[in-house]
Amino acid sequence: MPRTIHYLLALLVSAALAMAALAQDARLPIGEKVMLDPQTLADRYVAVWNEKDEKRRRETIASLWVPDGQHFVEGRQARGYEELEKRIRGSHEKNVRDDRNRSRAAPGARRLHDVVTFHWEMLPADADTVMVRGLQFLIINDEGRILIDYQFFPA
Repeated sequence: MPRTIHYLLALLVSAALAMAALAQDARLPIGEKVMLDPQTLADRYVAVWNEKDEKRRRETIASLWVPDGQHFVEGRQARGYEELEKRIRGSHEKNVRDDRNRSRAAPGARRLHDVVTFHWEMLPADADTVMVRGLQFLIINDEGRILIDYQFFPA
């Protein structure tokens, strides 16, 4: 099956799972939704990948994702706080600590119902030359926490 079809099928299946999870997440009264600025979410999301302090990183992961939140990138996936922390820590160690890069959310994050999309950029820590640009596709709950996170790069 061509890779594009595989991604589309995965997206559709995950969207169906997210809708089921949203139906079960009834912490807010029916019809009441948290207003979420998509750029703020994008900035917080990218900041966790740059975070050096492990305790703050864990706390931020718990505030951004639901307990069984999922992250997909290329052939890898992480589910739940422990796996998300391992994935983010590994990326941080390689890209930020060892390679001395940083990431930032590009302006223009958008939200449509339960989906937030934005681009992120990786740059050297001491320069503004974009080395890599990626796309995040987040499915969020009514509280603005991430249910499913798809990362595409290069975008």
